[in-house]
Amino acid sequence: MKRVYPDPMPLRLFAALPLPDGITECLTGLQLGVPGADWRQKEALHLTLSFFGNVDNEAAEALDHELARIHCKPFDLSIRGAGHFGREEPRALWMGIDAHPSLLLLSHACERAARRAGLNIEKRSFIPHITLAYLHETPLSPIQAFERRHALFRSPDWRADRFYLYSSWKGGRGDNPYRIEAEYPLA
Repeated sequence: MKRVYPDPMPLRLFAALPLPDGITECLTGLQLGVPGADWRQKEALHLTLSFFGNVDNEAAEALDHELARIHCKPFDLSIRGAGHFGREEPRALWMGIDAHPSLLLLSHACERAARRAGLNIEKRSFIPHITLAYLHETPLSPIQAFERRHALFRSPDWRADRFYLYSSWKGGRGDNPYRIEAEYPLA
């Protein structure tokens, strides 16, 4: 995974599950009715397993090696319901994921891999979700209406058979560009 990354933009890494095209099409069809929502583009939709933050090239190599050692069988997932982050000031609108035991194990395995690679990652509770939009001064009532409309939403199941190490560069508003740095099949 030897790469030279553009300077001065910091390299940010995270592990995530990709979404099949049918699922992303379904999700982008839900993206309406919330003023102030900065809806995510289809290409930016994913299920984050673990966020590693800013990582230099040497640590990225070690992380890649450790993530490649993870063993997990493929498993099925589905999206269920909607919610938001930010109680007082809503900041993100999301669709929930059924918390399959293998999904939770894979997320924890990614965190352990990062620690073995020498990264000090922030310990957060893993809340399986797909961010649909970032919110900017959005009133609570349309967010709650969106959540009520999609409370019983359930996507078709899909098979998680691989995960990726992604890089991103924090830019201005809107989606940050993502690049797949490595692929890890589940077997």
